[in-house]
Amino acid sequence: MAHLPFIWLVLGGFVLEGLIAYPALMFKWIGHPVSWMGALIAMADRKTNSAGKRPVRDVIAGFLLVGLGGVALFSAAWQVSRALDVLPYGWVLELCFIASLLAARSLYNHVAVVRTALMEEGVPAGRVAVSSIVGRNVDQLDERGIARAAVESLAESSSDGVVAPLFWVLVAGLPGLVLYKFVNTADSLIGHHSDRYEQFGKTAARLDDMMNWIPARLTGMLFGLAAWPMGRAGAALRVMWRDARLHASPNAGWPEAAMASALNLRLGGPRCYGAVSENAAWLGAGRAALDGTDIQTALDLYRRLLFIVMVCLLGVALTVGEYA
Repeated sequence: MAHLPFIWLVLGGFVLEGLIAYPALMFKWIGHPVSWMGALIAMADRKTNSAGKRPVRDVIAGFLLVGLGGVALFSAAWQVSRALDVLPYGWVLELCFIASLLAARSLYNHVAVVRTALMEEGVPAGRVAVSSIVGRNVDQLDERGIARAAVESLAESSSDGVVAPLFWVLVAGLPGLVLYKFVNTADSLIGHHSDRYEQFGKTAARLDDMMNWIPARLTGMLFGLAAWPMGRAGAALRVMWRDARLHASPNAGWPEAAMASALNLRLGGPRCYGAVSENAAWLGAGRAALDGTDIQTALDLYRRLLFIVMVCLLGVALTVGEYA
C-alpha cells in the first residue's frame, strides 16, 4: 500500500505513541523535535532578550522569534509533507512524525512516576518526581500538594499534549501540528510573567492562548464524557462552565475544572512559583485533601478520555475516509 488517507495517519500516530511513547534510545541519540525547537528558542532568548531593559525591543524580538520561526517551521513541514506524499511508503514516515509530536503515553508515564514515588517512597521522592512536570515551587509541598499538582498538570497537559495537537493536525495537517508545538514550546519557555519574559514572551503567550482556546474547551467536554461511567458527566460539565473562568489562564481552567468535578475534588488554590506566591481560585467543590490514590483515579479518567478520542478518530476515518 503506497498511500494512506490522512485521517488514518493521524489515528495511526495516536495509537503508535499511545503504545510506545517516544523511544528513550531515540531521544538519547537524536533528541526530540520539541527539544530542537526549545534549543532554537533558547538561542534566540540569549541573543535578543534584554531582560526588560529595553521593553519595546523585547516585544519586537519576541514577535519576530515566534513569527519568523513559526513561518519557517510551517513551510518546512509543508515541504516535507508534500515530499512524503509522493514517496513510496512515505506515509510511514509521516505517521512517525505525527506520533513524535503527540504526548498521550509520555504524559501518562510522567504522572504515573509521581504516583509511584509518592505512594511507595514518600513525600521527598514525590517532590522530586512532580518537579519534572510542574513549574511551581515544590520544596514545601506535602502529600496533598504533590497529588494536587500532579492531577492539575495531567488535566492541563491533556489539552496541550493530546487534544490540541490532534486538533491542529486535523485542521492544517503536519504543518499545523508543527506550528502548534513550536508556539506551545515557546510559551512554556518564555511566556512567563517575570522581569525577563514579560515583554519578550508576550507574543508566544498570546498566540498560545489563541491556539489552545478551542482545544482546552474540547478537553473539558471530553473529561465530562469520560466521567459518564462514574455518574458525574453532568456535574463535570456544570462545574466546568461555572468555575473555568476563575482560573488565571483563559484555557487551563476548562480541563482542570472538569476533572475536579469528575473526581469530586477541589483543584487550584494557593501555590508558589519560585519566590512568587499566587492565591489562585479553587475549582470544584469536592475534597481538597488529595493523596496518591487520587492521582491513579485521575489517570484512569485520562485513559477513558484517550479511548474516547481514539473512537472518535476511528469513527471519522471509517465515515469520511480520506481527509480533504
